[in-house]
Amino acid sequence: MDQLGMSPEVVDEKTLASAVDVLREIGVGLPTLSQLANPATIPQRQRDALKGVSPDEPNAANLWRVHWYNDAARTGLADTPGYLVLPEALTGVKARIIVALGNRFPMIGAHKVLAAYGCLVPRLVTGQFNPRAHKAVWPSTGNYCRGGVAISRILGCRGIAVLPAGMSQERFDWLEHWVSDLTDIVRTPGTESNVKEIYDECAALSTVPDNVILNQFSEFSNYIVHYHCTGQAMDHIFRDVQSKTPGLRLSAFVSATGSAGTIAAGDYLKQQHGARIAAVEATECPTMLSNGYGEHNIQGIGDKHIPLIHNVMNTDVAIGVSDRGSDSLNLLFNSAAGRRYLIERQKLDPALVDALANIGISGCANIIAAIKMAKHFDLDERHAVLTVATDGSAMYGSEREHFEQRHYPGKFDEVNAGEVFSRHLQGVQDDHLIELTYAERKRIFNLGYYTWVEQQGINVEQFDMRKDQAFWEGLQASVPAWDRMIEAFNERTGAVQQ
Repeated sequence: MDQLGMSPEVVDEKTLASAVDVLREIGVGLPTLSQLANPATIPQRQRDALKGVSPDEPNAANLWRVHWYNDAARTGLADTPGYLVLPEALTGVKARIIVALGNRFPMIGAHKVLAAYGCLVPRLVTGQFNPRAHKAVWPSTGNYCRGGVAISRILGCRGIAVLPAGMSQERFDWLEHWVSDLTDIVRTPGTESNVKEIYDECAALSTVPDNVILNQFSEFSNYIVHYHCTGQAMDHIFRDVQSKTPGLRLSAFVSATGSAGTIAAGDYLKQQHGARIAAVEATECPTMLSNGYGEHNIQGIGDKHIPLIHNVMNTDVAIGVSDRGSDSLNLLFNSAAGRRYLIERQKLDPALVDALANIGISGCANIIAAIKMAKHFDLDERHAVLTVATDGSAMYGSEREHFEQRHYPGKFDEVNAGEVFSRHLQGVQDDHLIELTYAERKRIFNLGYYTWVEQQGINVEQFDMRKDQAFWEGLQASVPAWDRMIEAFNERTGAVQQ
């Protein structure tokens, strides 16, 4: 799909030369995708340059931390990506629910900075983006645009964040601290599921020649970086758990769709383990389940359309989760009453309860969906369900306050905590879950036509190409070509020394 910038060849040598000059001047080297998939291969000089660099500062060295292998302090390298294994005492199911922790990523405390890097770098190395002349526009429901602004700042260019006005206050606080100009924060109408309004704003911004739209929902580099980097990280996590539980099988990978970047890891895990791929959405906006629409608050999983980069025909299950459940768990895991209830009444390990703060709202939704998956398929202690916490609870303090004021106007107490625990963990049912037949996959696939062909102008033949798994296998096989282009770019800048 050359029109989406996915051909690993130079498009404009003049622009490429300008980009090389900029990165040479500011001394920025670019990690390859394979180095981010396996950080042990990062050159020692680049690792040494990280010493003394805060993971939260706009320092070029932090590009070498854009991977799953940061330790809990986010400063060192871990042997295995961070994860939690949730016990039956919490989930109510015997299957091991494994949660990968995305809040160890640098600068934004969320793994969407990996997607942002993956989307911009192909433009740089093919001569389609000049940091000195272009502005990077990052359409998002929150974390992706934060990642984009962080990457933009490191590369010395303007980054424009486009996101719904109804997102958490913490997102806007972060953006106001990082952007070079407050006008680079563009608030669109609505909340999490108002993606169409984001596209409309980007269409207007695209009329300015210097603006380059990096649409995570349609940039296939988002798929590639998650297939290659997140897929291998998830595989490593599972094998680490399996080494302590011989005979354990990976039954499913569960992921809220959002831009459908993260769920690309499911394609890798299906190839390696035969795992089912389950796509999660809000029951308040059941697009996959019933062609539905509506508003919801599972921040980070925008709805009402099917992302172009979602490999729908390889998806096995669609699961709906109510935002009441994810908001409730966000409060349970992060309130004094909730933590006290889990430790004193349910006798959960205090260390585990403390670690639940690493799970944000969409991660809570993924956990509920993983429980549904385990119950529906009668999974027991021989099976594992792997899912992701894109970010931690730090981004959602204001959301907890609003939710508590709305639903627990007196105060959220231990009785309320018990009700949440019983209803949204132990009492989860396998409702709003569909095992996708071929016909149902086609129905979901066809929904994308109205967004991408009718509204966004994608060629219908290119749209239909995505039905065939050979298309996705071609993307998967393109990583070495992209790595060679990144290496060639670095050779010209001289910014990466072995």
